[in-house]
Amino acid sequence: MQPDPNLSSHDAIAEWLVLQGIYGTSQEDLLEGYCTRILQAGLPVTRVHVAQRAYHPEYGGFGYNWQRDAGMERDSYEHTDAPLDVWLASPLYYLLSVDEADLRISLEDGDPPARFPFLSELKDRGCTDYFAAKVSFEQPRNSLATNPDDPAEGLMMSWTSDSEGGFSDENLATLRRLLPYLGLALKSASNRQMASDIVQTYLGADAGERVLSGDIVRGSSETIHAVIWYFDLRGFTKLSERIAGHAVIDMLNDYFGEVVGLVEGHGGNVLKFMGDGLLAIFDCSKDAGAVDNALEAAIQVGERMAAVSARRATDGLTTTDYSLSLHLGDVLYGNIGGKARLDFTVIGAAVNQTARIQGMCGPLDRNFIMSAQVARQVTSRKAQVVSLGPYMLRGVEGPQELFTLYLGS
Repeated sequence: MQPDPNLSSHDAIAEWLVLQGIYGTSQEDLLEGYCTRILQAGLPVTRVHVAQRAYHPEYGGFGYNWQRDAGMERDSYEHTDAPLDVWLASPLYYLLSVDEADLRISLEDGDPPARFPFLSELKDRGCTDYFAAKVSFEQPRNSLATNPDDPAEGLMMSWTSDSEGGFSDENLATLRRLLPYLGLALKSASNRQMASDIVQTYLGADAGERVLSGDIVRGSSETIHAVIWYFDLRGFTKLSERIAGHAVIDMLNDYFGEVVGLVEGHGGNVLKFMGDGLLAIFDCSKDAGAVDNALEAAIQVGERMAAVSARRATDGLTTTDYSLSLHLGDVLYGNIGGKARLDFTVIGAAVNQTARIQGMCGPLDRNFIMSAQVARQVTSRKAQVVSLGPYMLRGVEGPQELFTLYLGS
């Protein structure tokens, strides 16, 4: 599908925006192209800003800032319990709260309204005009006003000029006319991004991308050779009976937050949380150093867990210990579950054996145990691998030699 060369510059931009929405162009590339095109069409823009709500565990929104002389930058706005002062004093906050589609403030005629200190900053930089608009991704209601602290899904935009006289009426008409096309293209891009953020949050990076790529048929799976990682907080059942529910969640988040960061930082994928436990894999087919990487992450878990417990103890909070097992083997990786409710996970004898090895941490008084299959493949810490002897594991045929690491006293 090619753009029509006979269209006017403004119509050509509109068609280009529609095509980018169809193609799934990213927000950054879409906005970079849009800003370049309106500048080439004669609109005197020096700065364009876009803000959108996010569905992300860390961020409540994303912002995109284009400057004529600096290009595109992306900002992330963290979740907060209360609105930040800079947001409360923003023209965009005001625009959300009123029954108007857009807002235009000249920066040439006197000082900007005192309630918007950011506009004074723009004026000091030589800007002459400010125009802002909002686009809702929902059906229009009786009023365009909404709660700025909990806005409907959509986007906020602003354009700034540094040209003498600012934006002409024709310039503003062009911006308004292109806005629905831009909004639709950005909605397409942001929907894809939000879907990716959500599935990666709940399924993990690798499983999430597989699902988004269409791997969603029940029973579809592949055999992979992987290090299986099974982490568990000790004594959690008794702890959960002693402390309040919200305190239990805070404790889990404190410890899991460190463990997840280490797994992902060493190339692993967290597949699921199971109450007080965590299942992850390090795919050997994608990483030749998966065994050593999994082992290094396991070593650092001990250091991080100790640091978290020390901090919590200083704050008068409950602490706990952990168990961690590593095993290496073939697993089935894919979709398992009901017809319309699936889980993307790993199954197989190797997964079961990893759980049995983890169950030996208590009887052997060890935080960390690995199988012989892992121990044989270790290269970076070979001299520190220590045998714990052979043991019978429930449901596993024959004695299995177990190993740990000696890291010094």
